[in-house]
Amino acid sequence: MSAIRLLVLGAVRQHGRAHGYQVRNDLEYWGAHEWSNAKPGSIYHALKQMAKQGLLHAHEIAPSTAGGPPRTEYEITDAGTEEYLTLLRESLTSYDQKMDVRSAGIGFIVDLPREEAVALLKERIRGIGQWRASVTEHYVPEDGPAQLGHIGELMDLWVHTADADAAWTGGLIARIEGGAYTFAGEGAPFVGVLGEGEENPYATGERHPEDAR
Repeated sequence: MSAIRLLVLGAVRQHGRAHGYQVRNDLEYWGAHEWSNAKPGSIYHALKQMAKQGLLHAHEIAPSTAGGPPRTEYEITDAGTEEYLTLLRESLTSYDQKMDVRSAGIGFIVDLPREEAVALLKERIRGIGQWRASVTEHYVPEDGPAQLGHIGELMDLWVHTADADAAWTGGLIARIEGGAYTFAGEGAPFVGVLGEGEENPYATGERHPEDAR
């Protein structure tokens, strides 16, 4: 699973309708260019590709009075919303996803109902437990990594990482069950996108030919 599809669909969905540079600006505002493959080229490519796939609808907008080429604004379709929610659910439950996918999932978790978010996170913990049980059939953490030579350090790293993930996820579940954050259907959502013309303090400043589109 690629994080870029989830990130781009989520950014467009939060705006309702957004041009490519807005999406890029939002992802840089979230720092996604630091922890994922959300670079300008991949963002613009994803927008065009998902428009071809019917996940986004592309609107051609007239040039501004200041001149320049017409811009394309994107709007998520029903199929795009279905794909977005599928990717979001997978990102929260699948233990074997890369960190960028997991991070994107947590970033959009409040787009789900509270009860569903908790259920998905509990499913994640169950998955971690199953993975740990399969690994510890061959490696006993209590006996230390040296039992397998230096390769045991890899096993030790994997088990410690899984245990830390499960512990953190359990803490998140407790916070959500305790009423933290505003989830879907509970009222005005957290605003995590930049408004039109709002300065981005985290912008990279890197220029790309598609910025004007």
